Order: sequence, then structure tokens, then C-alpha cells
Amino acid sequence: MNKLKLFFPVIVLLLIACSSQTTRATSSNSLLVTDGVENDQKPTFLLLNGLDSFDECEEIYGFLPCSKTVLGNMFLILVYGYLMYLAAKFMSDGSEDLLEILGPGIVGGLILPILSSLPDALIVLASGLSGSKEIAQVEVSVGMGLLAGSTIMVLTIVWGSCIVAGKCDLVGSTAKDSQDTKVLSLTGSGVSTDIWTCYAARIMLASVVPFIVVQLSQFLGTSSYTRAGIMASLVLSISLLISYCLYQVFQPWIQRRRLAYAKHKHIISGILKHLKMRALGKFVRDDGTPNTEVLEKLFNTIDENSDGYLSATELRALIIGIEFEEVNLDEHDAVDEVMREFDQSHDNRIDITEFSRGITKWLSEVKRSSRYQHDERKELQLISDFHMEAKMEQDLLGDEDDEEVEKIENASWNAFKAVLMLILGTAIAVAFAHPFVDSINSFSTATSIPPFFVGFIVLPFVRSSEGLSALIFASRKKQRTASLTFSQIYAAVTMSHILCLSVFLGLVYFRDLKWDFSAEVLIIIIVCLIVGIFASLETTFPLWTCFVAYVLYPISPLLVYILNHVAGLS
Repeated sequence: MNKLKLFFPVIVLLLIACSSQTTRATSSNSLLVTDGVENDQKPTFLLLNGLDSFDECEEIYGFLPCSKTVLGNMFLILVYGYLMYLAAKFMSDGSEDLLEILGPGIVGGLILPILSSLPDALIVLASGLSGSKEIAQVEVSVGMGLLAGSTIMVLTIVWGSCIVAGKCDLVGSTAKDSQDTKVLSLTGSGVSTDIWTCYAARIMLASVVPFIVVQLSQFLGTSSYTRAGIMASLVLSISLLISYCLYQVFQPWIQRRRLAYAKHKHIISGILKHLKMRALGKFVRDDGTPNTEVLEKLFNTIDENSDGYLSATELRALIIGIEFEEVNLDEHDAVDEVMREFDQSHDNRIDITEFSRGITKWLSEVKRSSRYQHDERKELQLISDFHMEAKMEQDLLGDEDDEEVEKIENASWNAFKAVLMLILGTAIAVAFAHPFVDSINSFSTATSIPPFFVGFIVLPFVRSSEGLSALIFASRKKQRTASLTFSQIYAAVTMSHILCLSVFLGLVYFRDLKWDFSAEVLIIIIVCLIVGIFASLETTFPLWTCFVAYVLYPISPLLVYILNHVAGLS
């Protein structure tokens, strides 16, 4: 029953198409669906070409219905829009299922990000691929409307709503998981993300560079510069697309390396801080040589059996009590780390020479990490600062071990279903992208509303399922889910920029279309810079920031209108 509901719009379209063909056989002047009563009066039941227009329109693929009136095209926009929504949903669900089964890497980093933006790219392609050059010049505005509308809606409405849905109490400038008592506090509640989310925002900022390049070439004022700028921007956007996909492939490995190093720093700071509280003097003299007397006394206090060596058991006794559980690291992991760092002879025990050399090496690493490397700086303060830095870095990075890994049952069958959903979604998107763009352009003609504004308002809601998923995920009110939510938002904008812009620039260049989108590109740059710079520098967003995002949405199309029709920018 649910599947029938999903394909109900397709059935309706087929019935309308058949009806219009039947009507065509009896009347060469109308494409309307009549009530079946043969008379000379105008039909009373007008489904497509209703109000008062009997002009013929060109049917898509020779059988899909079309219209030249407002009501007819509104109906078609709803139907085709719903089908594109289904395509995006199928591809999104299939991608998530496949990513859960196969994990990141080639599939998760290369294939799925491209598939996630494929419906948008197909709409952009359809907007300028068919018809004459003059028709393409008009319809390509729909593609620019999609590109601008999707970017701006995600970075304003969706971004701000995720802050509202995921807000928690801010304690010491960090959101407290699952605690939301300061309901309407603009500064006392908000969301916190990890450092990887900042990196995602910076990558999103980098994806704006092709827009800036083509815009600068337009401001130079000559057609040759503009065409060269379009080609340069096209090459740059394709290069960024390839680089971004490669980054996504290798990102899990990079993150694991950074997380391992954060744990390593936490072990160093924890053990040194613990030993420093027991030592009677400085570990290292002012000339940088080990303080042998202090280190030997400390070594002897740890060497419980006085055999001249520190065993794993003795190290474990030392480490018990150090709060490594803050980073999900028990004493066994810490002992293994110390053995790897100190045991140069590989005999599973540490002598006084190895102990002194290891402590000196660790303290040198602490000093290199510190911004203060003066001799008068006390060792304990250096170690304490290093400890706080390591803890903060660990908190920002998060700990992948915190998540429970569930075993996926029937992985082969689930993977098969996921692939089918991807194929089905792709097929729907390919089939109905052109009719969708055509109906939007016809609606624009019937209402005299520029195609850009129709695309700006209508097309982003095709991808509304992703925005709803982001809100549901953010409402779990945890730093980890907030980080994943905002990272996905920035990744979606990045992929939309570099993939859809590559398609758009390719159409403009190879079809030799006029670049007439300065105002639209400028507003994309402005919104991305405002949100992107803030998100790349901060990991905590108070509640008041959502209102800034909300205000940007209505201002954007208004500014485009002012720049185009008042200032005459395009």
C-alpha cells in the first residue's frame, strides 16, 4: 500500500497523458481533459490548460502532459516536484544504508557524496541542455535558482533550525549533553560541535572560490575575460570535486591518526603530571640535561621489588588512579604506550637509563607544544597546560570508541535493497528532471515571474527530506550528533557547489551562453562567507545565532532583486 502511494503521482501523470492523447484525437485546438460530453462549448472540467488558454504546448517525451497556464503548471510542478523528492529520498536512504553496511572509504567517500547531489546536478543539466541556445539561456536560470536556493536554504533555515532543535545548556561555553533547562536563553543555550565540523566548514568555504573566480572575471568587463574566467572556474571546480572526493575517502584514516595522537598526548600529560606530584625537584636541568638524582629517586619509588627494572605490573600500579577514562583509555592501553615509548631494548622492562631518556623526551615534547618556552617557566605549569590542551583536543575530536558498533544482519540483502533504491532514485531523477524544469519555466512565463525566483523558492524543497532528517538527528541533543548534523550540512553545500557548479559552468561554456548571474553568485558568496567563517572558527553556537541565519533567507532573494532590477548589476 505504501509503495502504491509513492507511485501515485506517476499513475496520475500516465492517466493525464492518455487523456490528453484521446482529447487530441477529437480536437486539434485543445489539450484539455473534458468531462466526456460532446458539445461546442468550452469544457467545464479543466485539468491542465485551465483557465482560458487553448494554446498547444510541446509534450515532454511525446506523451507526458504539459501546460501553458498558471494552474496547469502549478499542478505539474507539484507532481514532478514530488517525483524528484522521491528520487532524492530513495537515493538518500539507499546511500545511508549502503554507508552503514560498507562503511567509509571508496563507497562512502567517493560514490555516495556524488549520488547525494545527483538530483540537483540533473536538474541543473536539464535546465540548459535541451532546446535552442535562446531557450537554454532562459531555462538555465532555473538551474541557478536551484543552486542558490539550495545553498541558502540549507545554510539559513535548516542551519538555524538545527540549533533550535539541538540546543542544550551552555556550561563554560560548551553545550551540556541532554540538558536543556534554559529554554529561551539566547546566550545560555546552544549547540557544540567538534573540531572536525570546523574543518568541514573550512572546506565549504574553499568551495566558494570558483564562484569568486568567475565573478571577478565578470567585473573585468570584457566578454573574453568572462569566457576565460568561466573556463578557469570550471577547471577549478572539477579539481575541487576530485580533491574533495579523495579527502572523503581518506578522512577516516586521517581522523583515526589524529585521535590516536590526542590519546598519546593525554597519556604523556597524565603520567608526567602524576609523577611530578611525587618528584622532589625538576626532571630536567636548565641546560636541558636530565636531572639524574631526581629521576633515580622517582624510579626507585616505582620499582617496588628493587630489581633495577620497571615491569608492566609496576607500571600498571603507577598508572592506576590516573583518570584515563576521560578518553576511553584504560591502564592496559597506557602501559602499552609507555612500553613502546621507553623500552628501547625491547625486553619488556625499563631500566633507569631508558626511564630517564623517556621522561626527558616527553618533557621536550611538552615544551615544544607550549607557547611559553622560557627557562623560568615551571615544569608543573607546563605539564598542566599540556594536560588541559590534550583534554580539550580530545573533547573536540570526540572518541569513535564511544559509539556502539551494531552488527548488521542480512548485510547482503540490505546491500541489494540499498543498491536498488539508488538505481530507482537515479532513474526517477533522470526521467523527470527535464519535465520538472520545463514546467517551472512555463509557470514563470505564465506568471511573468523570473525563472530564478521560481527555482529559488520551489526547487530546494525537493531536498526537504534531508533537512528533516538533519532536524531529527540534531534533536538528540548531544555534541556528537550535533557535530555529525552540521558536518553533513557543510558537506551537502560543498558537494552542491563543486558538482552542480561544474555542470552549470560546463553548460554556459560549451553552449556559449551569456553569463548573466552576477547578483545570484554574489548572494551565494555572501551567505557562505557569513556562515562559513563563523562555523570554521567556533565550535559552540548560542541560540541567538539561529536568528541571524533566519534573517539571511528572506534578505537573499530581495537582494538579488535589488541588484538585478534596481542597481542593474546583470
